[in-house]
Amino acid sequence: MLIDKGVTEGEVVTIKLTSGEEVLAKLVEDGPMFYKLNRPMVLSMGPQGIGMIPYMLTANPDKDIKLFKSTVTVIEATEKSFGDAYIQQTTGIKLA
Repeated sequence: MLIDKGVTEGEVVTIKLTSGEEVLAKLVEDGPMFYKLNRPMVLSMGPQGIGMIPYMLTANPDKDIKLFKSTVTVIEATEKSFGDAYIQQTTGIKLA
């Protein structure tokens, strides 16, 4: 039996919000009432398939945001291929 360790600060996580949006972000801090996230991106469908756009278009992308836990239904570690795509899009680093 595998033990689910939950999510860990520093990893890329997938968050499902009560609004139905799905957010990918680097988890900076798991606070008692909020998650502090770095460069959150929302999944969206485009003509060429699934893409990622910034969660907050007008906010400073270099500033971490706080997402209140009351707006979250699920948080899990992101599947590797989506995590790699997130890292490539937010940092420019291509992972093999």
